Amino acid sequence: MGFFSEPMKKMFLKLVLLCLCLWRLDGVFSVAVKLVSVMEGDSVSLNSDLTEMKDDDVIQWRFGDENTVIAEINVTAYRITVYDDVLDGRFRDRLKLDNQTGSLIITNITTEHDGGYQLQINSAIKSFDLYVRRVISVAVKSVSVMEGDSVSLNSDLTEMKDDDVIQWRFGDENTVIAKINKWPDRITVYDDVLDGRFRDRLKLDNQTGSLTITNTTTEHTGDIKLLTSSEIRERFRLFVFVKSVSVKEGDSVSLNSRLTEMKDDDVIEWRFGDENTVIAEINKPNDRITVYDDVLDGRFRDRLKLNNQTGSLTITNTTTEHDGDYKLLMSTARLSSKSFIVSVYGE
Repeated sequence: MGFFSEPMKKMFLKLVLLCLCLWRLDGVFSVAVKLVSVMEGDSVSLNSDLTEMKDDDVIQWRFGDENTVIAEINVTAYRITVYDDVLDGRFRDRLKLDNQTGSLIITNITTEHDGGYQLQINSAIKSFDLYVRRVISVAVKSVSVMEGDSVSLNSDLTEMKDDDVIQWRFGDENTVIAKINKWPDRITVYDDVLDGRFRDRLKLDNQTGSLTITNTTTEHTGDIKLLTSSEIRERFRLFVFVKSVSVKEGDSVSLNSRLTEMKDDDVIEWRFGDENTVIAEINKPNDRITVYDDVLDGRFRDRLKLNNQTGSLTITNTTTEHDGDYKLLMSTARLSSKSFIVSVYGE
């Protein structure tokens, strides 16, 4: 084969120089950087692309320009380590490692976690550039509702556009509880999140995106956000109050179940006090009504009456011993729980 021509020599030299530029001191080639975007307060998973780690794998997750090690797995030594205290503790209680794949999860993201991440598996490197979108400050609207009532959280939109995607999120962990995606015309409510506390209670307006929560309980007290295009549009602080009832000693008091009629498969319990002692029960399938006169030193003896149609409870000839918290628990989603505070006062 003859000698390279002058243009080919120049091309070859450029190729060599390019390879030298890409070559790291430890003998590892740089790889393409994967861009990842996440909103402040959310969680993000940086995927190792491994289905399973090998017995001799050692992996390290590094962050920032100084390549600070923030997490490590040594399969041979059966050791998983997260370094919470590095970088002024910005990753404290936020890092989780997948023991099978080595992927890294960062929870409750802040703008301090914005930057470059490197995953080194033995001699191979994978790079990520994480962009944390800052939450735009939005005034919090305070909304109050009595337990058992419904509440509507208004999106302030007159009409959603064809390409709109909105999310309703709840609590400190920003759990998605409802979503509308207009383009495929899909409405989703997430009944099973957060122990099912919103099951059969969420309604979305397909035109405006507003959210209605029916049959509220104290479990629904908290922060609720409306996001459009991954930015917060509305923030609500929902307070669900327990109904307070005052009664003069010696008088009767009725605790209303808010049911017009019980169904054939309904089972309800009335409970009292910090220990949730059952004081009365209706079991419709068995057609059984029971009042527990002898519990709590007999303080409710001959004082309890149950309405077989509605399940409401009446306490007659009240004394200060009947002062306290009452709960109505029901086996169906129509009314999973309802609370009352009864205050018995003297002359």
